[in-house]
Amino acid sequence: MKTGMTKLLSLSNGDSPAELQEYLSSLNNDQLIEMITNGALKGKEAGAMIKAIFKGSPPSSTEGSGRRLLLYQHCIPLCESGDLQNEVAADIIGLLMLETHTLAGPSLAQLASLFVEAIKVGKMGRGTSLELFPTVLTALAACESLAYGNGELSGEQYKKQLINSLCSGRWEPQCVIHLTTMFRDVPLSSEELQFLVEKVLRMFMKLDLQEIPPLIYQLLLLSAKGCKKLVLDGITGYFKEQDLLQEQEQKDGESMELEVESVPQDQLRHVEGTAILHIVFAIRLDHELGREFLKSFKTSYGDLCPFSVALLLSVARIQRYEEQVFELLKGAIIKSFKDEQLQQGSKFLQELLPRHCSVAQMILETVKNSVFGWDHVTQGLVHLGFFLMDTFGPKPGPFGKTTEGSAAVARTPGQQACKLGSQVLLQGFKIHEPIRGEILEQVLNRLVTRTASPVSHFLDLFSDFVVSAPMILLESSSKVIETFDHLSYLPLATVQGLLKAVQPLLKVSMSLKDALILVLRKAMFSSQLDGRKSAVTGFLLLLKNFKVLGSLSSSQCSQAVSSSQIQVDVHSRYNSAANEAFCLEILSSLRRCLGQQADVRLILYEGFYDVLRRNSQLASSVMQTLLSQLKRYYEPEQDLLPPVKLEPCITAQGDQVYLQEPLAHLVSCTVHCLLWLQNTRRPTNADSDDEEDEQEEGYQSELQTILQSITRRMIKSELEDFELDKSAEFSMVSSVGGKNNIFAVLVMGVYEILIEYNFIKSNYSKSGFEDVMALFTCYHKLSEILKEKSGKSRAPSNKTHRSLLSVGFVSTLLTGLFRDSAQSREEALSVLRSSGEFLRYSLSVAVQKIQQLEESGQTDGPDGQNPDRTFRFLRDMTSVLMWRYTNVPSAAEDAGRKEKRSSLSQLCLEGLLRIFTACSQRYPDKMAQLLSAMDAGEDEDEPDADNAAEMNFFYIRQFQRALVAQLSGGEDELNSKEAQLLVSILTTLSRQLDPSSQQFVEMITWTVKICKETSFEDSALSKGLLSLLFNLHVLYKSPASLLLELCQDIHSQLGDIDQDVEVEKQSHFAIVNLKTAPTAAMLVLSQVDRVLDEVDWLIARKKSQSGSGERADETTVQQDPVEKAVTLQLGTLLTALNELVQTALQPGTCTITLLRELSRTYTILTTLVKYYMTVCASQHGALPSRFEKLVKLSGSHLTPQCYFFITYAQSGELEANDKKKKKKREEVNTAASAKLLRETKAIPNLIFGIEQYEKFLITLTKKSKVNLMQYMKLSTSRDFRINATTLDAALQEQEQEGSQQTTASQEVEETQEPKQKKRKS
Repeated sequence: MKTGMTKLLSLSNGDSPAELQEYLSSLNNDQLIEMITNGALKGKEAGAMIKAIFKGSPPSSTEGSGRRLLLYQHCIPLCESGDLQNEVAADIIGLLMLETHTLAGPSLAQLASLFVEAIKVGKMGRGTSLELFPTVLTALAACESLAYGNGELSGEQYKKQLINSLCSGRWEPQCVIHLTTMFRDVPLSSEELQFLVEKVLRMFMKLDLQEIPPLIYQLLLLSAKGCKKLVLDGITGYFKEQDLLQEQEQKDGESMELEVESVPQDQLRHVEGTAILHIVFAIRLDHELGREFLKSFKTSYGDLCPFSVALLLSVARIQRYEEQVFELLKGAIIKSFKDEQLQQGSKFLQELLPRHCSVAQMILETVKNSVFGWDHVTQGLVHLGFFLMDTFGPKPGPFGKTTEGSAAVARTPGQQACKLGSQVLLQGFKIHEPIRGEILEQVLNRLVTRTASPVSHFLDLFSDFVVSAPMILLESSSKVIETFDHLSYLPLATVQGLLKAVQPLLKVSMSLKDALILVLRKAMFSSQLDGRKSAVTGFLLLLKNFKVLGSLSSSQCSQAVSSSQIQVDVHSRYNSAANEAFCLEILSSLRRCLGQQADVRLILYEGFYDVLRRNSQLASSVMQTLLSQLKRYYEPEQDLLPPVKLEPCITAQGDQVYLQEPLAHLVSCTVHCLLWLQNTRRPTNADSDDEEDEQEEGYQSELQTILQSITRRMIKSELEDFELDKSAEFSMVSSVGGKNNIFAVLVMGVYEILIEYNFIKSNYSKSGFEDVMALFTCYHKLSEILKEKSGKSRAPSNKTHRSLLSVGFVSTLLTGLFRDSAQSREEALSVLRSSGEFLRYSLSVAVQKIQQLEESGQTDGPDGQNPDRTFRFLRDMTSVLMWRYTNVPSAAEDAGRKEKRSSLSQLCLEGLLRIFTACSQRYPDKMAQLLSAMDAGEDEDEPDADNAAEMNFFYIRQFQRALVAQLSGGEDELNSKEAQLLVSILTTLSRQLDPSSQQFVEMITWTVKICKETSFEDSALSKGLLSLLFNLHVLYKSPASLLLELCQDIHSQLGDIDQDVEVEKQSHFAIVNLKTAPTAAMLVLSQVDRVLDEVDWLIARKKSQSGSGERADETTVQQDPVEKAVTLQLGTLLTALNELVQTALQPGTCTITLLRELSRTYTILTTLVKYYMTVCASQHGALPSRFEKLVKLSGSHLTPQCYFFITYAQSGELEANDKKKKKKREEVNTAASAKLLRETKAIPNLIFGIEQYEKFLITLTKKSKVNLMQYMKLSTSRDFRINATTLDAALQEQEQEGSQQTTASQEVEETQEPKQKKRKS
């Protein structure tokens, strides 16, 4: 054959084409095929041979054309066989492509069919010859006509048939990438492209995971032709499915305790990472693709998944998309949290829809996945974390106060979003080493620069860094030291938080500790008061946390860091002995503060007790300091009164008098330190040195003597001894009043501390308690004068001033007064129990302390900042207050009621309410523990869930009984305040019930019964009970039917706007009567607003679903459950509002609110109409009959009544305005005019709402071919209206006072609608 090929080539190179043709004609097909095969396999001169065959096969002759086709038919499978070298195969295909256009139509058709068949049977695995297919198809499309079946088709149509056949057939997985690459060169119509893309996306599931990234790359290149959204959605959908599969396998693996992994997790994550890189690269080059990508998420966050979140964050690295991506994510996160909150708060929505996907969960999932080398995502995560924390962190309130306390639980969507940001940063900090430095730097920068706004969320995050990764922070200690330099310029709260967070590091890093001490020493002499306060705070913190050898161990030591986590950079000298010198040095620095402002001294006195408890070896120095300071203000002469010098405690500056020495706090600190030392040193005295003992006993006995002397002389002292008098001035306006006020507060504080000291020291002796009573009498006298004086400027105040009693003592005192039944203490305690004022005072202080805890999470005084101890005191107080309330009947306290003051029972209830509120906010996990403590016999173990629920319901029943007892006594006997407190407590406790439990059903049944049977004319009580009913009902089922019954009751009680109409007497709920109906109406309207929120949300959700094509084809018979629910809800609401609109409501807030709710109802009806317009446009389906009924209800019932109500409201306002004008014609202030402006908007808004609704109904009528306007009556509200009676009155007035005619007509015009038009006849 070699000679044949040599001859062929030589003939080809010669000048005689005829000889070449003749030679080729002499070869039969088999010989030619053999020659081609051998030549191609040798590969040397394959190209020349192909050219020679083309040269000797003119396309014009039949023989030449056939030979060309044979060449194509043989070479294509030959190139795919894999026997040829790649270069040879590429050369052959290149030559074939050049000559394709010379082939005749039928040959092209045959060739194309050959390709299609080869693809279907999977013979195109290598894809080499597929490059030729686009050229064949293009040549085919250029043919005029081709035989197809029995007829003919144009080339273009034939090409379409081929593509359709190809995409409909089976593709082998190994061909998919080659085919996708090939189709990039084939001209396709948009329908063909869509068909092709869908086919490729379906093939994803059949491919090996490693083949996905190159296929995605080819698909993205193909998307340049179109179908961008389809491509992106398909890729995202595939990975979403894979993630779910992976998650399910993990769950199955855990439950079955075996490893089931069809796809290894790390492999999947790496493939996802590569896919993200490909997509981001494509978006960089094709901005249309980027726009399409973002557009798909703008409509609904329901399409988000961990993969798409990661993709969004990677796209955010492209500058032009950065802002859009973060705004989009912010919107999705907030909307997700809001939707979750809405769904959690409504049983109606929970039953109607499944729980939606949580965007927060996806973002945290993305953080977790990013550990698999997704460096392109981590930067976006950091940015997102800070973006959320900055946007949704606590905002500065008026005068720089924080608006949100750092409550234990994130409640609002904003707080949840901020928490999510901090979780993202914390997780990122833990798992990604490269970004740690940047995160830490940004957090510290914010702490330093944001002095005007609260940074508690950043402090919490920094504290989490320290606890979770102390070693990493030690590596970045230079950044922390740099932050220390700014301490003296930062707000005190920031300094406290920062030092508390960094404290575990100080124990192990000398350099950090030394740098901090240097900064604090400088701050001690700062010109700024805040700087000096920061220094004292910092030094106290150091004293608490650096243990001196021999100090008692304290369980309260702050976060300990295990040595396994940290490589300690300490030398042998860095130990407890060195700590002692270090602590004494700090103490000497702190002594200087005793000459500074009251604020600085206050911090010192409040901190010494904690220092002593944690570092008991410093007792001697601390006590000596306090003793010498106390002696400055102590009168040593035993016969002189008073025993304390008040003059040195104040200082004057200009006309103002300021407090210089917070004497009461000094005494308080001294007393608490002394009591703690005496308590703890008794058992350990045997081990300590004699010298130390003597020293201790020396200052202890001296202090005891001083305190006894102060007690004795304070009891003897009269007000005049303190230069205070009943008739003296106590207002803070003048310097004299200011001085008296400061003196009075100091003296009262000292009395309180002495009460606490003597109570504890007396050890339940009668004489000791008599001293306590004597001290209280003096305190009470002064307290009453202050109340009376402060009451002159305002309403008399019953509030106790801020008490200095410690929360622990208050707890002990209450237990002693109310629950201590020991025989031996009976006599002594009776001294205190006999004084009603003392009992009231004890309870008032308890309530005050609980209130402090509720508001700020801590209380004044020792142990007030320790959450565990304060919770224990709360438990004890709860038990006492509950016992006192349930065991002492209110009837025994008539005296308290006559004095128009809170009875003791009422104070107990107030305390309990505040405890339950504080506990649910600050210790949400410990509520069960708190309730279990109320039963004295309970052990202190954590109760299990069932027990906790039982316990909770047991106390709910107790309070229910108490309320029933209150209500059964009749209106005259009712203590309204107490009943309101009981309702508030029931509201708080009922939040702990599980809405699916039987107990919840019992609770709601009881509440409905009470509301149906109670008929007191007490607005506040009825408001509380109805609010409780609504709060429970909304978690049980939709409140729409309940609202309808209440609206009927309100209409029945208040009467109709048309006085001639007699309303049918209905009374579903006795709680609604003439007095309480306006309050009930306001509550009902607020619930109507809530139901409208839900309906609006559902319609919006359905709209977004129909927009994304999720709505299934529905028959008119089977209506979508969401649409059905929306229609039913609106139907019931319209009926309820129809009742209210006919009710003779008082002009004012209630009327305006009703008008607003009506406007909103019509707006939502319009939204529903628009929704059905889109449904009709896309599906040509008939309107549901329920919707037609709803339109009929709105048109024939509600709208006409709305117009009557508008007339009624205007006439009511007119009368009210006339009366006011006569009384106060001159008093026109801005607030009143603003209110008037607000009120006048409601009516035009309502009319506009009704008209918009009718406008869109007309459009829907045209689209649906259903006449919905037959139910609508023509509006007269914009017309010129003549009221006959008003006209007669006006004419008579005109006859009497002709001169006043013009003014009267102007006034009538003012009250009519704007833009009045006369209807054309």
